[in-house]
Amino acid sequence: MRPFLRRHLARVVALFGCAAVFAFTVVPQSSSAERAELAHQFSFAAAPVSPDNAPGGRHVRTVAPAYEQIRSWISSVGAATALFAADGGPVAHDVCLVDPRTDTVTVEPAPGTGARYQPFTLTPTGLEMPSFAAPMGCLPADVDETGRQDVIVYYWGRSPVVFERMPGATPSAAAFRPRELVSPWRVWNTNSATIGDFDGDGHPDLVFGNYFPDGARVLDPSAHQPELMMNDSLSHAANGGTLRLFRSAGSGRFAEAPDAFPPGTRTGWALALGAQDIGGRGLPDLYVANDFGPDHLLVNESTPGRVAFRAATGTRHATTPKSKVLGNDSFKGMGVAFADLDAKGVPDILVSNITEPYALQESNFAYQSTMDRAGTAARLREGVAPYDDRSEDLGLSRTGWSWDVKAADFANSGSDEVMHATGFVAGEANRWAQLQETAMSNDLVLSHPALWPRFTEGAELSGHDHNSFFARGSDGRYVNVADQVGVGTDAVSRAFAVGDVDGDGRLDFVVANQWAPSALYRNTSPAGAFLGLRLRKPVGGNACGTGGPISPAIGAEAEVAAPGGGKRLEQVYPANGHNGVNAPDLHFGLGSQPPSAVPVRLAWRDGCGHRHDGSVSLPPGWHQLRLNPDGTIEEDR
Repeated sequence: MRPFLRRHLARVVALFGCAAVFAFTVVPQSSSAERAELAHQFSFAAAPVSPDNAPGGRHVRTVAPAYEQIRSWISSVGAATALFAADGGPVAHDVCLVDPRTDTVTVEPAPGTGARYQPFTLTPTGLEMPSFAAPMGCLPADVDETGRQDVIVYYWGRSPVVFERMPGATPSAAAFRPRELVSPWRVWNTNSATIGDFDGDGHPDLVFGNYFPDGARVLDPSAHQPELMMNDSLSHAANGGTLRLFRSAGSGRFAEAPDAFPPGTRTGWALALGAQDIGGRGLPDLYVANDFGPDHLLVNESTPGRVAFRAATGTRHATTPKSKVLGNDSFKGMGVAFADLDAKGVPDILVSNITEPYALQESNFAYQSTMDRAGTAARLREGVAPYDDRSEDLGLSRTGWSWDVKAADFANSGSDEVMHATGFVAGEANRWAQLQETAMSNDLVLSHPALWPRFTEGAELSGHDHNSFFARGSDGRYVNVADQVGVGTDAVSRAFAVGDVDGDGRLDFVVANQWAPSALYRNTSPAGAFLGLRLRKPVGGNACGTGGPISPAIGAEAEVAAPGGGKRLEQVYPANGHNGVNAPDLHFGLGSQPPSAVPVRLAWRDGCGHRHDGSVSLPPGWHQLRLNPDGTIEEDR
């Protein structure tokens, strides 16, 4: 037998390898009875937030000649949405929508919240707007710390524009004054943005993830530039745009910190950003989801006035595929979200990738910490990310061609549901064979768009994937019940914005669709007990914000006891993900037997950068809490 084994060893190894791959790719199927049982908790009613036939609408962009034969691929992004309070009130019941059919940025009341003002568009009047610029996202944030919500719009073709909210009760185009983030403006191709106090000085900073190389006029039909390239690899490309961080310089002005990020992480094809204080050190870390190459978990080592990060990577175990190691993956990072999936009080990391059967079958990630929060912080300081991917065990590994990912408790059960926006290019002619051929080609070919297959009008690449909506079963695995609860649309979707637009304690969400109408899904599920926190801190005013107006306390965190045991942790970082910005609120479902009072641990940083901890006990329902510079907590009634 030994000579036989020696002769056929390669075949035996290959056989076992095939068996392992088969075991890895076969997804356990839930029964229809289980899906029905989980789905009965949820009910949603859809309402449009954009017209069915937008005037002047189109389904493909004008592009530079270098990209003409892949213009449908180039035209695949741009839909974005956000929830915020444009009227300055406590409830985030206003929608910012970027519609690529018209390249407009519209602000309007969420459907069903009353005709409180007329919808209007944010147009950078008075600023130079090149013909090749197109909006890609809107980020509401009080950047000038006046207590009013400004809006940052970012683009392909130019650097972002800050729309400052002027005093006045009624939202309108005239109530937002545009100005440059950087002057003179530059040609960037921005696909993601987030906000956080990254250096701990008490003031908000901004991060922008860029996609195509800086200077590339991707949408300019007259452009002939060496920067007009594609990724130089499908697994480790770094020839894209620059990751940029802007520190607050006061009064809504910002200064770039060019050396904030480690050299090996400064360029890439960024599609999503996520800020989160993972280790409880009081500073947000940053997850960068890169297309065509490794994502990065950047550990914050900043001090006031000095921004610094270092990369942390996971550990590969004997049974861990190389591309499932945090920071060493070769997948197409599309979206990122943080959620406390196992009620340990440590943020877990959800990452969406391309998971198309019989095509680019990668895997989503569900990175769960293997340690408590103190242990996690200690390992991160050593450059090690103590996270293992459990997406397969949890049932979250496959969702099609996925973009934004969000986790929220839509049933107030005490356990988050998980959603993925899916789809790429809708058409009639399936072009996956050509894309697969490209994926297997030499990396030297990839950066030249002229050598790519034709992806023009009519091309179909995962254009009819259904958005996901995963609920957690009794065995701990997640089951996709999107079709059963009526949110599994097959429109090509890009982003979600989650918030309670009508203040009834049930989370609603907006979905931004590419080249199609977008919609609000109003939550009409059976009402359940919840604790909602609108955490606010004084800004402006005297030292540390004392005496000033209030604004969402970006970076504040709250921890409560979970209904099934353990503890749930949430933080105010609404702009995490791919172009979907949540309401700046925290929401905890309390399960079927809610307490009459909920103990809450709070932590926040004041306007001078001082870190505070406190605790309150609150009855179920919505509460607006003022987190004061002296460490006290007050409820605004």
